Amino acid sequence: METVTIRSIRDVFDFVNTRPMASARTRMLVFIALGGIFIDAYDLTSLGIGVDSLQEQLSLTPFQLGSVTAIMALGALVGALVGGILADKYGRYKMFVVNLLFLVFAAIGAALAPNLTWLLVFRFLLGVGVGMDLPLALTFIAEFTNSRIKGSAVNLWQLVWYVAAVCTGLVALPFLLIGVDENLWRYAVGFAAIPALLILILRLIYVDESPMWAAQHQGLEAAGKILEKNYKVQIVVAPPEEQVEEVVPRNERPRLREIFSSRLRMRTILASIISGTQSMEYFAVGFYLPTIAVLLFGEGALYAVLGAIALNVFGIVGGGTQVFLTQRLGVWKLAVIGYSIAAASLIIVGITRESIPAYAGAFLIGLFIFGHSFGPGAQGKTMAALSYPTNLRGTGTGWAETMSRVGSILGFYVFPLVLATAGLSQTLLYLAVVPIVGLTALLLIRWEPVGKDVEETQASPAEAAVSSG
Repeated sequence: METVTIRSIRDVFDFVNTRPMASARTRMLVFIALGGIFIDAYDLTSLGIGVDSLQEQLSLTPFQLGSVTAIMALGALVGALVGGILADKYGRYKMFVVNLLFLVFAAIGAALAPNLTWLLVFRFLLGVGVGMDLPLALTFIAEFTNSRIKGSAVNLWQLVWYVAAVCTGLVALPFLLIGVDENLWRYAVGFAAIPALLILILRLIYVDESPMWAAQHQGLEAAGKILEKNYKVQIVVAPPEEQVEEVVPRNERPRLREIFSSRLRMRTILASIISGTQSMEYFAVGFYLPTIAVLLFGEGALYAVLGAIALNVFGIVGGGTQVFLTQRLGVWKLAVIGYSIAAASLIIVGITRESIPAYAGAFLIGLFIFGHSFGPGAQGKTMAALSYPTNLRGTGTGWAETMSRVGSILGFYVFPLVLATAGLSQTLLYLAVVPIVGLTALLLIRWEPVGKDVEETQASPAEAAVSSG
């Protein structure tokens, strides 16, 4: 067995960042983290499948429907902001378990909700769990993978997201075919408790603390044991007098303002804008794909489910493609390309929808989903997960997720309200402004985290570079 000596916190970082993922256990850890994202995506998209049955059963107005969807985003906002800070203070593992308990309990409660009030309560709690889990999972993956594959490994989350979105339709389809249209939303929402419970069990069995976090907060001995268990090596910790770094005191809480320091400000601003705009464009369009499918193809729950499945396949293609290009192109270029495709497709479909066949309109919406998943949909969260040092990664990704939830709240409300007054074509034209804003931010701030040593203490000139530079 290979013997590795660690003398400092930096040695632990360097070990993780240079070590091939040869261990089946380390690959399992990444899979389990991505499993949580599958649940997050399923929870956020499942209600869209049965939105018509929900609206009819509970007699919801457009504003109330927007509230049901937006309340989960509000809970996710709270969960992301608080969860990221707590993950930096108490560790990744504890929060991994807590957020899944939220997801199991809240999914069951939402499915059984007797009225709008209780549905809002459980959807809020569901959002808290999702808000904690998404940034935490990406942080965890970033701290268990080496630098050569870190960007691609983190970016796998987008592919998993769209696989979950397709599974939402596949889960709902059998219930629809056996004639339970009126309770379709309950079956779709409640099913999430099953995979959530499974992932919770796997996390309890397999998941360890992040070695990077442990090195800073629990000492080199604790980090060494985690490395031994997951990388199949023997760790020798240098004698205490040779250690030159001190463990961060547990009561020294990461402060949110640190991610806005001069060293990190530009990357925080960029991650915030990408996270917010990508979320708004997705939840204004992607969440309502079943509704859009009905408007394109005709009335009926079957059109809604099959249309949503077909359109989300574009997301699988885009999300899967960008994984293989992340290390080569970087997240900045991927986001630029994706925003451009998303904006162009929304403008074209908005202008031409009344004069083109339904299948052509559907293809343009699918092209939007492809551009979104290829670019900003993935890169907003990945940008944050790769841009901060270990002691601030949870806080930074939590903040980016908070901005994402601000965008999703706006998207949840914007689409049904604007659609009710302006129609589908005009709504899509208005929404084209969102990816244009994101694209402008990227052209002004050219920060690329892939391949960068974010643990360094000095700012990179690239952070503040603008289009003229």
